[in-house]
Amino acid sequence: MRQVAEGLRAYRMITAMWVRSTMAYRASFAMTLFGNFAATALDFAAILLMFSQVDSLGGYSLPEIAFLYGMTGTSFGLSDLLLGSMDRLGRRVRDGSFDTLLVRPVPVLVQVAADRFALRRLGRITQGVLVLGYGLVAADIDWTVAKVAVTLLALVSGVGIFGAVFVAGAAFQFAAQDASEVQNAFTYGGTTLLQYPPSIFTKDLLRGVTFVLPLAFVNWVPAMYVLGRHYPLALPGWCVLLPPFVAVLCLLLAGLAWRVGLRSYRSTGS
Repeated sequence: MRQVAEGLRAYRMITAMWVRSTMAYRASFAMTLFGNFAATALDFAAILLMFSQVDSLGGYSLPEIAFLYGMTGTSFGLSDLLLGSMDRLGRRVRDGSFDTLLVRPVPVLVQVAADRFALRRLGRITQGVLVLGYGLVAADIDWTVAKVAVTLLALVSGVGIFGAVFVAGAAFQFAAQDASEVQNAFTYGGTTLLQYPPSIFTKDLLRGVTFVLPLAFVNWVPAMYVLGRHYPLALPGWCVLLPPFVAVLCLLLAGLAWRVGLRSYRSTGS
C-alpha cells in the first residue's frame, strides 16, 4: 500500500507539472480543448445524420444509442486522460529515452502514464458526458436504485478495463517497439465499436469482445440491463454484476504483462 501511495503521489506531481506548463499558454489550451471536443463530437454528428434517414439502428432508438455512446465515451475519455500517454512507450524504446526513466526514483509505469499529461483530453470527456446526459433523459428507462448503481459501476469499471488495455498495449511495445497503432485498434477502435448496439454485429465478434477481450463489460452487458434489452449471447442475469470484477482481473493481468515486458527490456544498446 505504501508503494501505491507513493506512486499516486508521484503521478500527481508529474501531471501537475504538465498542467502548469499547459496553462502557461491559456489561449492555446482553450483552442486545443475546443478542437478535441469538436473532433470527438463529429462521431456523434455522424450518428445524428444516420438517424435523419432511419428511425432505429439494430432496433435501438437514438436516445438508447446516445446512452451507449455516452457511457463508452465517458469511460474511455477518463482512461485516455489518465493513461493515454502509454502509446508513446514504443517511441521511447526506439530512441533510447526510455533508459532515463529507469534511473529515476519513481515507478516506471507512473512516469510513462503521466508523461506529457494532456489536459486537452477533457474535451472528449465533456462531449461524452453531454451525450450521456441526453441519453439518460431522453431514453425510455424505468429507473430503479439497482439500475442507477449498475450505471455508475459500469462507468468506473469501464475506466479500469480501458486502462488495462492501455497498460497491456504498452507492455506489448517492449517486444514490438512500434505497435502504437495495434494498441489504438483496441482502445480507440474498441470505443468506436461499443458506441453502437450489439445487435448489429455478428455473434463471433460479440463472443470475442465478451470472453477474450472483455470490452463488452464496459457498457453492452450493463446497458442491456438498464435499457431492458437482452444481450444477443443470452448471458445469465448475474453477469450484469461482473464489470467491477472484470476490471480488476484485467488490471491484474495488465500489471503482470507490464512486469514481464519491463524485465525483458534490454536497452537500445543491446
